[in-house]
Amino acid sequence: MSTFTIFLALIIIVAFLLVVVIMVQNPKGGGLSSSFGGGGGQQLGGVKKTTDFLDKSTWTLATLLLVLILLSNVTILDGSSTGESRVIDGRPEVETNVPEPIQAPVQNPEETNVPDPENQNN
Repeated sequence: MSTFTIFLALIIIVAFLLVVVIMVQNPKGGGLSSSFGGGGGQQLGGVKKTTDFLDKSTWTLATLLLVLILLSNVTILDGSSTGESRVIDGRPEVETNVPEPIQAPVQNPEETNVPDPENQNN
């Protein structure tokens, strides 16, 4: 398995987790954080702590996603190609051995049976 494939799998996992964390949040405080601590006298962790956790996890996952994307780009450039164009360097892209074109055989006018229009007797 190549390094790029590993980075690609990690990017997909982090992106999925980021979507889940963002969907759990509610910008007005009525999402998962209100379910944990809303309404009653007892609070399980408190609304503020849940909101802080979701906020920190969003920023952490977003930063991790950005770093993974940048690192995967580096692994693509370090792979089999150098990242430079051969056309810019003046080198041919693919060296091919192209045979010379085949010329049709030339026939002498005496060998052909086509009548000459100048020598015809009308």
